Amino acid sequence: MKIKLGIVMDSIGSINYKKDSSLAMLFEAQNRGYELYYMEQNNLYLQNETARAMAQKLVVKKDSTCWYSLANAQDIELSELNVILMRKDPPFNMDYIYSTYILGLAEKSGVLVVNRPASLRNANEKLYALEFPQCIPPTLVTSQATKIKEFVARHDAVILKPLGGMGGSSIFRTDKSDQNINVIIETLTDNGKRLIMAQRFIPEITQGDKRILLIDGEPVPYALARIPQQGDVRANLATGGVGQGVPLSERDQWICAQVGPRLKQEGLMFVGLDVIGDYLTEVNVTSPTCIRELDTQYDMNISSLLMDCIEKNLEQKSNAG
Repeated sequence: MKIKLGIVMDSIGSINYKKDSSLAMLFEAQNRGYELYYMEQNNLYLQNETARAMAQKLVVKKDSTCWYSLANAQDIELSELNVILMRKDPPFNMDYIYSTYILGLAEKSGVLVVNRPASLRNANEKLYALEFPQCIPPTLVTSQATKIKEFVARHDAVILKPLGGMGGSSIFRTDKSDQNINVIIETLTDNGKRLIMAQRFIPEITQGDKRILLIDGEPVPYALARIPQQGDVRANLATGGVGQGVPLSERDQWICAQVGPRLKQEGLMFVGLDVIGDYLTEVNVTSPTCIRELDTQYDMNISSLLMDCIEKNLEQKSNAG
């Protein structure tokens, strides 16, 4: 059986050819003979109870100047596909949520959606880490300035960040001597109307914010330690952090053992954990990255591990049916 794989992503023409993880997945799927279908979020729609999309057949090419070609759009039922990769980047807004409802109907019709739509809605990338209190640093989620300042007074150095951002956007390090703390809180909370997260600052950030990839609950044996630029606490590659591969430590393995079974149970097949020092700080479920960097540094093919897992799941679904 030829596998038909759809992908929902941001514009394929705007990606970073050398670093994009979705493109790595598409290369591997095409190498296996899958038929590829490309969709952006606004191509998804419902007609009565049926999940549909204006989809384009896709061919990817290992050419940094022209890495894809698309056929004319065709109106399809999503149930015609075997698997859909949901790889739309945040912001996690209402349009994203509506997309998960559409994909949820596709899942009910028999399509394997990676990651499971209901779990994408439930697992906020900042808040989901709080499901594992044994793994996280002291954390506060609130919109109340008084509570935030009490937390800062208790822990001194603190990281403040929005709940819906990505790529290091709007992350602040502050402490009890910071004369700008009021305006930081006012800006992030929109004057007390928006919840934000405060976490005790972890000094080990200078050694890197490790991205650990898990496939069906099992970790890849190496992490990408994203090391911040001098004078910055944001280690994200998008903000200038440098990615350095490192083997998983004993503590990393322990954190994965705490989190992995829950991810597998909830259909979160491809996930990126963020670990600083000894602490889990985020659980990235929407469109985790760092495949290409780890593949290059360790001569791996992480996308192959993911496709093996997808094929195993499709076979189990077929046998069960």
